[in-house]
Amino acid sequence: MLVIPAIDLRDGRCVRLRQGRYEDETIYFEDPVRMAKLWRVMNAKVLHLVDLDAARTTADTVGHNRGVIARIAQALDVPVQVGGGIRTLDDVRAMLDLGVYRVVLGTAAVRDPDLVSEAVATFGASRIVVGIDARDGEVMTEGWEAGSGVDAVELAVDMEGRGVRRFVYTDIARDGTLEGPNVEAYRELAGHLDKAKLTASGGVGGYTDLLALQAVEPLGVDSVIVGRALYENQFPCQQFWCWHKKDEVDLDRFSTARLALKGG
Repeated sequence: MLVIPAIDLRDGRCVRLRQGRYEDETIYFEDPVRMAKLWRVMNAKVLHLVDLDAARTTADTVGHNRGVIARIAQALDVPVQVGGGIRTLDDVRAMLDLGVYRVVLGTAAVRDPDLVSEAVATFGASRIVVGIDARDGEVMTEGWEAGSGVDAVELAVDMEGRGVRRFVYTDIARDGTLEGPNVEAYRELAGHLDKAKLTASGGVGGYTDLLALQAVEPLGVDSVIVGRALYENQFPCQQFWCWHKKDEVDLDRFSTARLALKGG
């Protein structure tokens, strides 16, 4: 299962929120570009970025972190996917023009399903991801602050019918808690999909949680986004990496390991 480090951006810094609450924020690093390079040095094959500022703005407001996103995409030699505040076809195009490999549509998928169809037709299924952020099975929008009344499984089935082949499914109640992933929620959602793959997100606190997720890998859950657990050094293997000497690492010398974006 592919492990994808997450970088959440707020006011130009690398942060994490607990259960999506903006008032419960931990600032991990002031320089997200250096953080992205460090994950790459640690052999990350994909990075997941979320523009938290853009997620809360209106559709006609430019996100605060596009400059940072562009610098990260240009600095790395692996795919970068970005979500947060991408709600029009022009937003999608602008993000791809920054060098981002694929974009994540969340609120837009609920508000304007036809936009997703158009985005897939225009840019291809490999460049478009639908993010489903759910609380008790209900899809949340506007940076997780507003309920939609839409069921997560029903949304996924509709989006797959529109050509979507990749979902990021976040259980908001688990996100940032280190309490373990909601494996049964991933099992239920993946069980309703025929062609699309699923990236799990939320709750991973250590290696045993990755083992638990392997139970749903045969259903198409082929990757997992991990944030806080990586930032707080919860994996024993991190002691063999450069985490504790990150200020001494050559951040421009990446691994020569073969690159792969597993599962599309």
